[in-house]
Amino acid sequence: MDILTWTYLIVGLTFAIYIGIAVWTRAGSTKDFYVAGGGVSPLANGMATAADWMSAASFISMAGLISFMGYDGSVYLMGWTGGYVLLALLLAPYLRKFGKFTVPDFVGDRYYSKTARLVAVVCAIFVSFTYVAGQMRGVGIVFSRFLEVEIDTGVVIGMVIVLFYAVLGGMKGITYTQVAQFCVLIFAYMVPAIFISILLTDNPVPQLGFGGELKEGGYLLDKLDGMLTELGFAAYTDGSKSKIDVFFITAALMVGTAGLPHVIVRFFTVPKVKDARKSAGYALVFIAILYTAAPAVGAFGMYNMLNTTSNREISSMPQWVDNWQRTGLIVVDDKNGDGLVQYVKNAEQNELKIDKDIMVLANPEIAQLPNWVVALVAAGGLAAALSTAAGLLLVISTSIAHDLLKKSFTPRITERQELIAARLAATGAVVIAGYFGIYPPGFVAEVVAFAFGLAAASFFPVIIMGIFSKRMNKQGAIWGMITGLVFTIAYISYFKFIEPAANVPENWLCGVSPEGIGTLGMLLNFIVSAVVSAVTPPPPLHVQELVEDIRIPRGAGAAVDH
Repeated sequence: MDILTWTYLIVGLTFAIYIGIAVWTRAGSTKDFYVAGGGVSPLANGMATAADWMSAASFISMAGLISFMGYDGSVYLMGWTGGYVLLALLLAPYLRKFGKFTVPDFVGDRYYSKTARLVAVVCAIFVSFTYVAGQMRGVGIVFSRFLEVEIDTGVVIGMVIVLFYAVLGGMKGITYTQVAQFCVLIFAYMVPAIFISILLTDNPVPQLGFGGELKEGGYLLDKLDGMLTELGFAAYTDGSKSKIDVFFITAALMVGTAGLPHVIVRFFTVPKVKDARKSAGYALVFIAILYTAAPAVGAFGMYNMLNTTSNREISSMPQWVDNWQRTGLIVVDDKNGDGLVQYVKNAEQNELKIDKDIMVLANPEIAQLPNWVVALVAAGGLAAALSTAAGLLLVISTSIAHDLLKKSFTPRITERQELIAARLAATGAVVIAGYFGIYPPGFVAEVVAFAFGLAAASFFPVIIMGIFSKRMNKQGAIWGMITGLVFTIAYISYFKFIEPAANVPENWLCGVSPEGIGTLGMLLNFIVSAVVSAVTPPPPLHVQELVEDIRIPRGAGAAVDH
């Protein structure tokens, strides 16, 4: 069978499973909609958390970034994996014991302030929309290549699918759908990685093949270094970013992770705090499978890409180049008219332009793997993007229905009205996310990196200080969040949208790029919070006792109902 038929078959089958699960697990109450009834097993929650965590950026874009950035791409690996550990060990157990399943709810109660809650709602919505735009873009890219439709049409198809199971099932539907999506995405990621590792290095373990010898002789990384330097690029194992920028980007990704509301809420879907810790451990193992394989996938992709395209005649380019050219994500331009493709660093001479987001998806085609493997990767990419998009949409709908309506403006709203409001909010969020997916402000991993920066600058200090500082009060939290968010948004907007030509290291503040500025925003947030708290009245006594209580494991039990 050809790739298109296999894609219809495998993608159609996985979508049928997702929709079937959504119908089977449809939410009947706000507790089902927000926290899946609170009865999910730790193993299932670990798989759902892993799928929630491993987005289109992890599945589609990260290995592509490593392919083209080489050593510099390691910031994404270090930041995202380190961030998950930080979240699981430092924050999740305390937030779980506090019993509030949304960050705005935690902020509102801990800081005894509707204003603080509203600021947190704005932050949650802003971060979630920024993040979900990257996911929808990823969905569009996958559909455009494998279903041979326009990217915009692909985004719309993705919107319809995710709308169906997120709105119908809420967190309950999303949880069990994410369990299925984890199985699909990890299988789809590892199968081609194992195939290609065997083809290139005779080693079935990609993580070992990455540092191993090629069949044709020589180590893979040495070979890549030589091939790239011959074409004018930096060596694959060399880094071009400054140490301070690498540190700030990695830190922004790490602490941003800890503030991402769609992952935090997953720790409320299990019955006990003990189960939350177990599910965090399971998720870490599941996440590590993909993240330790990503450097190998990136290196394999770059090696095969250079071997099959550089200095090849245009008339004899491989089929995968033709396939991706139709999507506009690969452009071949014979500038000097010699009939050969020159892939070089010099932009005026370079004749091959490849979108970074396609490397993982194109890898099986580049390596000439069977058509069913190509289709399987498409299904995996869709699973990764849709699972995270669904989690984010739930955060947006919860922020609006629960934190804005129920907790702020219309406290007498009935449970049924709140459920309707949550579903309407999710529907509106899908439409807006689709718009940003069609008109994205950057490629997938960049957009996602910005979301992490914004989460780092806004949520991380207010959560950490809320747990570990009895002196932190509402005035400090509000001004800290506003300072961090405004500073980070202004910096990113200036270099990405207002003056993109000025986005070079010489113009960056303290040498920190827009991708890493969230760390500086976070530090500003900490400073402003501490100073404002110090010069304003301390929190009420009952809040100080609450802070003391949540740090003690005794009495940890079921989450507080809402």
